[in-house]
Amino acid sequence: MSKSRRSSNASAPCRCDWVPSRWLTAALIVLALLAPCSLLASDLPPIAALPLALLAGGRGVREVHLHRSQPPRALVIPAGAGEARCDELPMASLRVRWRGPLAFLRWRDPDGRARRLVFWPDTLPAVARRELKLALQQREAAGGGASMAG
Repeated sequence: MSKSRRSSNASAPCRCDWVPSRWLTAALIVLALLAPCSLLASDLPPIAALPLALLAGGRGVREVHLHRSQPPRALVIPAGAGEARCDELPMASLRVRWRGPLAFLRWRDPDGRARRLVFWPDTLPAVARRELKLALQQREAAGGGASMAG
């Protein structure tokens, strides 16, 4: 038999890399350009509109720079009750919320600080999104509370 069979390892961890989203970068650039324009086109007196427009544009450019300069992250989320890790550091209290194709991850780092990542569709392909959802479903099933009989 020369047929190759695909087998899935149900206990294999979900491994995915997070990088800054190009879509979010483009949206931030557009907002950085439109914010000063909206202030200049408003009914604010020019003495107030010009400094506020410069401030809004500068803040927008800063947000674009901050987003683009974030380092890539390597995530490993085991399917069972194992410890999820981000860049080899444990992710305590990991929570994932889905809003359509967007995945919002929240956790606490070893120092107790809250951390967040957002996976946009351009940073998490459909195959990886499905893998992440399956790993999270298996984590929920493994981490369930005590049964009524026990």
